Amino acid sequence: MSVPNDAARVESLRVLSQFRTDFSVCLTARHDVLFELTDALLCIEGPVHTLVGLALAPEHRRGHGALYDALNQGSLEVQHLRSTLAGLPLPRSAEGRLMLAVDVSPWLRPDANTSPDRLFCHVHGRAKNQAQMIPGWPYSFVAALEPGRTSWTAVLDAVRLGPHDDTAEVTATQIRAVLQRLIEAGQWRAGDPDVLIVCDAGYDLARLAFLLTDLPVEILGRIRSDRVLRLPAPAREPGTKGRPPRHGGELRLADPDTWPDPDVSTVTDTSRCGTAKAIAWDRLHPRLTRRAAWLDHDGDLPILEGTLIRLTVQWLPGDRKPEPIWLWSSHTDAQPSNVDQLWQAYLRRFDLEHTFRLFKQTLGWTRPKLRDPYAADRWTWLIITAHTQLRLARTLTTDLRRPWERPAPDGRLTPARVRRGFRHLQPKTTHPASAPKPAKPGPGRPPGSKNRQPAPRHDVGKLTKRELTVTAHKQHTG
Repeated sequence: MSVPNDAARVESLRVLSQFRTDFSVCLTARHDVLFELTDALLCIEGPVHTLVGLALAPEHRRGHGALYDALNQGSLEVQHLRSTLAGLPLPRSAEGRLMLAVDVSPWLRPDANTSPDRLFCHVHGRAKNQAQMIPGWPYSFVAALEPGRTSWTAVLDAVRLGPHDDTAEVTATQIRAVLQRLIEAGQWRAGDPDVLIVCDAGYDLARLAFLLTDLPVEILGRIRSDRVLRLPAPAREPGTKGRPPRHGGELRLADPDTWPDPDVSTVTDTSRCGTAKAIAWDRLHPRLTRRAAWLDHDGDLPILEGTLIRLTVQWLPGDRKPEPIWLWSSHTDAQPSNVDQLWQAYLRRFDLEHTFRLFKQTLGWTRPKLRDPYAADRWTWLIITAHTQLRLARTLTTDLRRPWERPAPDGRLTPARVRRGFRHLQPKTTHPASAPKPAKPGPGRPPGSKNRQPAPRHDVGKLTKRELTVTAHKQHTG
């Protein structure tokens, strides 16, 4: 990104100021406190370690009691804020295509027995570096990706997964709503390339493709290396009796002997991983079974054909052993150029991990010990709003680097460095929050009195269980 001229800087400052004004309109209760709390997030020195520490920031002109009261009793029009985010300038690929990444990040609350709606969250790298299931609030995020390697993303939506939610259905509904807002904002028009939805392993790609088949989207995601896909059904021989086959032969990802000749093969030289080789097979599909999510499906189960891609690289940074990556796309008839664009777009999905790290380690997303999950939702949207302001100010702040840090190229500041200089930019923007009025603290609980209304305790985990067999499903439905 090049250094903007004076006209571009004025336009960027106008967009930032307009977004701050629109955000203030979304705050309907405890307006001033929530707005100043977001400014404190952006302007306080260093990472956020405690929520009450934000009350010490000069931008937060109210007491710490008002801070907690705003999160617990405040109100935020989320739909209005979502529409505002969709109308902001968004990054696109070199072909002008929108690339959206969807992923789940947990807010771990293992000791919050009085907090409802907690689920068991899959966590890596804790204890003995083994995966664990820890209670917390999982949030599903949707963000627009940039074409190059960067730590910036444009977060567009966040939904907390509840005990009764099905992850695939919630994700499909979330993507549908985000795309509808993008169309209403003019970000996508008829004739534009389909929006690319990039997922990591763990998502049911076939089901997502089925639930979103009426939308102009292409689902791309990683699949496990032990999966088995089916080839297209062979042509029916003349005079053959019986029902025609619906599936062809098997392609076992772990067994090269079952691989037919690839339809596409490409070789690309990269700067970080050496030579990248990609081979692809067209019109491969998973064989669905009538269990779990497909129990209620009427008629024959669908044939969801797509493109299977196997990516291998020459080496990985840090002397790590490279292993093949298997990708599946919901579109067919992929050309060599399309295959290269797909696996490169999948690698951009990991930029969202930088955003999660910024949320948790710098902005302190998971630091507050909030009991109410709806207060956690309000705090999450304040974090997203602060990150959006950093993205809009990325070309307006100066690099206040530490003596031991490397100088950043022009226009390539990281979100943490932009936040370091935001306090000098904040006085030049709009300030819709009004001045605080003198007030006295409440009496609180009388000294020596006991809490006679203890908070109820809640169990952790899913409350809705799905039958695994057709027989059990019929017995349950009668």
